[in-house]
Amino acid sequence: MKIYHNIEEFVPVKNAVVTIGTFDGVHLGHRKIISRLKEIADETGGETVLLTFFPHPRLILHPEDQDLRLINTISEKAGLLAQLGVDHLIITPFSRDFSNQTAEEYILDILVEKIGTKKIVIGYDHRFGKDRRGGLEQLQQFAPVYGYDVIEIPEQDIHEVAVSSTRIREALLHGDIALANEFLGYPFFITGKVNRGDQIGRTIGYPTANILVEETYKLIPKDGIFAVKIYLQGSEHNGMGYIGHRPTINGMTRNIEVNIFDFNRDIYSQPIRMEFLHYVRDDMKFNSLEELTEQLGRDKIAVQKLL
Repeated sequence: MKIYHNIEEFVPVKNAVVTIGTFDGVHLGHRKIISRLKEIADETGGETVLLTFFPHPRLILHPEDQDLRLINTISEKAGLLAQLGVDHLIITPFSRDFSNQTAEEYILDILVEKIGTKKIVIGYDHRFGKDRRGGLEQLQQFAPVYGYDVIEIPEQDIHEVAVSSTRIREALLHGDIALANEFLGYPFFITGKVNRGDQIGRTIGYPTANILVEETYKLIPKDGIFAVKIYLQGSEHNGMGYIGHRPTINGMTRNIEVNIFDFNRDIYSQPIRMEFLHYVRDDMKFNSLEELTEQLGRDKIAVQKLL
């Protein structure tokens, strides 16, 4: 998959089959659209083009709303789309100027002139242009004028899987990992680097790798203990993940940590990926480190059974 960080970098391709959207989560609903995109490209000898935006439009249009967290970082999203076989990913910097284009300006400048769209595959409810006034109707209206075809993904096809990025975010924030993973079609994951912590876990027999997630917009699930899979430079491991403020030692910051089972390598500063498979229990405060250690022993047994 070729990635373009600005639409000006893109050179129009023969028979461009295009879809547009934020695609946060690249979930089952999105996969229906991408599957149809690929089918049409195969039928017409075309190439698939996915146009997405960064930052997320809501972060620009509603800066007062700082609560939005995204299921994927932009690099995570690119990786998922590459796995699905998208040929071209255009990541358009989203700005107020960009959002102020009229629907026709958007269609002519972006879809026709810059991408060379021959077919556009779009969800029934997709909106674009100034004040989100553009939609399926405008795309169909200008199709004969600019020489492209519009393929609609009907409402029943999208709602058949009853999935939305919002529902997945809510499930993760409530600790419902099973539901989130079902909607995503893959285990929710975070990526980051292993950061040096204060090594308290080592002193109680449960050494942990601290994971630093640099992207502040990345959604982090509800605090608690999780059964997880860890991926480190091609190797896979089981582990017990933790998210929380470490209340037993009066921690001040929210940590993401993992106790990797049967593992003793030095991995500081290495990239790490943690997949969330099961939510085990809520975070809680214990009266002593001894009580915490005993509970972690029970948690580890529970995690091992789940994995």
